[in-house]
Amino acid sequence: MHGSGLFKFFFVFAAITLLMDWYVFNGLRTLTHDWQSKPGRAIVIWGFLIISVAVTVIFLLGISSFRSSRGMTPFHEWMLSLFLTFFVTKLVFVIVLSLGDFGRFVYGIADNAGGNRNANEPYFPQRRKFISEIAVLIAAIPFASFFYAMIRGKYDYKVHRQTIYFDELPEAFDGFTITQLSDIHSGSFDNADAMQRGIDLAKAQKSDLFVFTGDLVNNAAWEIEQYIDRFSQIKAPFGQFSILGNHDYGDYIEWESPKAKADNLAKLKRHHAELGYRLLLDENVELEKNGQKISLIGIQNWGKGFIQIGDLPKALQGVDNKAFKVLLSHDPTHWEKQVRFNPTDIHLTLSGHTHGAQFGIEAAGIRWSPVKYRYLDWAGLVNEKNRYLYVNRGFGFLAFSGRLGIWPEITVLTLKKKRA
Repeated sequence: MHGSGLFKFFFVFAAITLLMDWYVFNGLRTLTHDWQSKPGRAIVIWGFLIISVAVTVIFLLGISSFRSSRGMTPFHEWMLSLFLTFFVTKLVFVIVLSLGDFGRFVYGIADNAGGNRNANEPYFPQRRKFISEIAVLIAAIPFASFFYAMIRGKYDYKVHRQTIYFDELPEAFDGFTITQLSDIHSGSFDNADAMQRGIDLAKAQKSDLFVFTGDLVNNAAWEIEQYIDRFSQIKAPFGQFSILGNHDYGDYIEWESPKAKADNLAKLKRHHAELGYRLLLDENVELEKNGQKISLIGIQNWGKGFIQIGDLPKALQGVDNKAFKVLLSHDPTHWEKQVRFNPTDIHLTLSGHTHGAQFGIEAAGIRWSPVKYRYLDWAGLVNEKNRYLYVNRGFGFLAFSGRLGIWPEITVLTLKKKRA
């Protein structure tokens, strides 16, 4: 969704939330109607309305600049996040309150039909205060959760470890470790010191190989520049390798000219080199250990519904058919469409892209995120006849300036030789 279509969508969304403001406003009036303090009552009722409407208005004013040359900045992301926080909180409040109002409606109809209503009584009973109290208590859960996600959750880095066994893995690479980061989205960071904790955690893994699987920026090359000294701290004995993701091509903002867009991509490629990353653009390299080799293959972005310029046959040129192959491909739908059932003999594919929607549940045996309705494979390890895909949940964040339940990830994979 681009340009005017995006604006219309959010304009309708905003109109709905303003109607919700009116309903919540009336619910708060019921909640506070018997308060002794009139100033306190006014602060709660009118304070909510002013803040909620202000968030909606400021958010709408910011939409028009989403596709400017700077794209979505941390300011835009915070306004979107606050807007969503208030929207979800109000939605929960409205649902609870409307259930109570529906009960009043049914009671009023039944009471009138039964002839039990006195002439001087209202047709519907008054809204009960305890319904508004319950609505506030339940709505406080998403409100507090969203603020935690925005303040702490997006920098609550987790290390996910997986050991994967292969028949074809060369003996010399038994126990070989790979640290993977994906979806840094450097244009979204608003706390460099908090972000540095994630970098330090990645460094502490001391893996044999470091790979980055795309979306270094939100849109523009300048976004990574202030963090080059930080991310370049990550080193590995067998090198640091990277690929491009869909956001790295600058397709989601407006440029002065096609040349400006092309220059931006060229600049971003140079930044990969400044980070110490070998950028793989539909190509491969051999990694050698004790005279044995594995092939590392990297393609440009190819994704269902996104830019599709990655050329896997080109990237495989010169690779021995019998070689152990690790593919870096940003979008997991590429694995689903071109790798999983095709005779490429790629043993392991490393992807990112989905972010796990930055929201979901992975606890107590429950694993759910709304992104599952868009992506078949959206996080973690997938095995299809001993051909593996690992989807990293992302290091950074985009649009919603937070993470809840799906925390930012540093992946550490250990390759093991399967024994008979």
